[in-house]
Amino acid sequence: MSGTDIRVLVVEDEPLIAEDIRETLDNIDFSISAVVYDSAGALEELSSNTPDIALLDVNLDSEMDGIQIAEIINEKYNIPFIYLTSYADRDTVDRAKKTHPMGYIVKPFDENDLFTTLEIALLNFSQRSPKAAVSLEALNAKILGTMTQKEFEVLLSLQEGKTNRQMAEEHFISVNTIKTHIKNIYDKLDVNTRTMAVAKFRALSGV
Repeated sequence: MSGTDIRVLVVEDEPLIAEDIRETLDNIDFSISAVVYDSAGALEELSSNTPDIALLDVNLDSEMDGIQIAEIINEKYNIPFIYLTSYADRDTVDRAKKTHPMGYIVKPFDENDLFTTLEIALLNFSQRSPKAAVSLEALNAKILGTMTQKEFEVLLSLQEGKTNRQMAEEHFISVNTIKTHIKNIYDKLDVNTRTMAVAKFRALSGV
């Protein structure tokens, strides 16, 4: 797992589906921060290894269901989440809507559904979050090292919720170069995930 990827927590109580998601997301844009099968595992991962986005099975055979986990995410963690479910009945959908998910995927789903929903979720979540407004010079006065112009531009793209592939296309450089820039950003902001980098950037800008 690369720290420069978008880290996804998978909460899914069907091991075959969970493993299928793990294999699907093993690519240049996403990596799995953890796969857990119940609410206790989900809460532990959220606390100790906070991901950039969570995929939550609605109906879990555990103390809490995915919607209850989402309520805790809303209370304690500023990350987007998407529901995965075999149930699309009105009562379940109405409960889910109250938690403001960034997506709702009905099983069975295919690879394209998953990628598209993740990308849209990250974009929508970034757009509803406050944007940092600080110059490169002002930022460099507050951090450990000196951030370059290109690293600053990549940081702005991170704030927009873009994937490595999207950023490579936007900046006309390779995905590996994007990952190098992200690693340098982490070092200079003294963080180790995208979510932490964006949060630190906003804090330094006074947002």
